Amino acid sequence: MNHPRLIACLALACGMTALVFPAHAQQPYPSKPIRIVTPYPAGGSTSVYAQLIGQRLHEAWGRQVPVDNRGGGNTLIGSEHVARSAPDGYTLMVITTTHVIVTQMIKAPYDPLKDFTPIATLGRSENILAVHKSLPVTSLKQFIAFAKPRPGQLNFGTSGSGSVTHLAIELFQIEAGIKMQQIPYKGSGPQLTAFLGGEIEVYLNAAVNLLPLIKTDRVKALAITGDQRYPAVPKVPTFKEAGLPGFNAKGWFGLIGPAGLPKPILDKLSQEINRALAAPEFSARMRELGTDPFINTPEQFGELMKSDMAQYAEVIKKANLKMN
Repeated sequence: MNHPRLIACLALACGMTALVFPAHAQQPYPSKPIRIVTPYPAGGSTSVYAQLIGQRLHEAWGRQVPVDNRGGGNTLIGSEHVARSAPDGYTLMVITTTHVIVTQMIKAPYDPLKDFTPIATLGRSENILAVHKSLPVTSLKQFIAFAKPRPGQLNFGTSGSGSVTHLAIELFQIEAGIKMQQIPYKGSGPQLTAFLGGEIEVYLNAAVNLLPLIKTDRVKALAITGDQRYPAVPKVPTFKEAGLPGFNAKGWFGLIGPAGLPKPILDKLSQEINRALAAPEFSARMRELGTDPFINTPEQFGELMKSDMAQYAEVIKKANLKMN
């Protein structure tokens, strides 16, 4: 083959390659499975909401959406993994309010705001205070009266030091004038197992973790956050009704991705999730789990994360909690 023909063939081949690669790069999102990480072990509330959202995205887009539970390190292990993942929309993470608290208590290898892209809030969850059935109390007032003369003798569980469950119960202790001993766990699933087994006597966490146990009388539910009783557990009084009006620690769940998520992908995810939250059957399922659907834009979610980070910094200071 002479040189002119060889050069012409190479040019043609390069041209065809140039046509192929942009077409591949511009495949519509999503073109493969989307993985939703939770920074907790399986069995907790984040797993439940990750599965719900994953199923909805699967139905809408026809792609598999597996849930990847990466517990440990007070959420730092799963969160760092997502922060270091490619910002292509195929690695997402369901978080709770803990995401903007824990890095104020523990040195983290990432920034909870700068290293992530807020996508959508999922729900606001009421928290329920429950005690083990062995405790001789049936009301919040009785529990406070029982705990006050026993400082440090009652154990409460948390999803880790610096988690929203930790800060919520620290705030509760301040309001109630009592002092208990914290036992941290790797997530709400292990925490709940310890509670049922009697390792801890006090459990304050998202309603989704306790509703089945309350309905079968396996635990004593003393109070729930919020301005009014929750329809799923109408017999459980609010903290205000139960005699502690100053306490209200409501949490949220949300979906984030790595920093730098492209706007077209961000918009598509946000719009589909908000569409799901507005659907009657989906929102009804959320409420059955003790969570109110919570619709926000990515920008509004980012502002919520910033404001809650500042709010819990005050709680940390008030409770005199130290960074590990």
